[in-house]
Amino acid sequence: MHGLVNRSIQHFVCDTYGFEIWEDICAEAGLEFTEFEAMMRYDRQYTPDLVAAMSRLLGRTVAGMMEDLGTYLIMNPSFPAVRRLLRFSGVTFLDFLHSLDDLPDRVRLAVPDLVLPPMTLYASASDRFHLKCKSTLPGFGHVMLGVLRAMADDYGALAVLDHVGGANDEETITITLIETDFARGREFELGVGT
Repeated sequence: MHGLVNRSIQHFVCDTYGFEIWEDICAEAGLEFTEFEAMMRYDRQYTPDLVAAMSRLLGRTVAGMMEDLGTYLIMNPSFPAVRRLLRFSGVTFLDFLHSLDDLPDRVRLAVPDLVLPPMTLYASASDRFHLKCKSTLPGFGHVMLGVLRAMADDYGALAVLDHVGGANDEETITITLIETDFARGREFELGVGT
């Protein structure tokens, strides 16, 4: 597993619950270290072991924690590159939704050896969509649910999102777009200031 994934989980837990809890989670997961390097590769089993340990020690569901992680990646100022990469997807939340199929390829442009699970967006009406996420990573669909909620807020859109489950490593999120200009979105400039 790419270290960036586990490093993101590490930052989320440390910022939200504290470093001492992170140390306990690492011990519970059977790890003999507490720091992940972002650009290293790790045993694939570390991630599900960390997620299971988080659920046990924090007394939270995997779904709830992973959704919070997705929101954290967009809203936390420690990760401006994630929000920036996603905001390059278009001017509106609808543009962003239509670009989700290309997200794994865009991520590989930024981090060549980071492989995101494939995602496919299906429109069932002009304002209703289904996002299919295929992943063996526990809770990935819920991470995407948190990302989508945060991005809707970022764009100022009003949307109803729901994780409707899945089977065979494929999770489905339903998206109902109520209003694209519901509120003022967060500021975003194409060029980075110097």
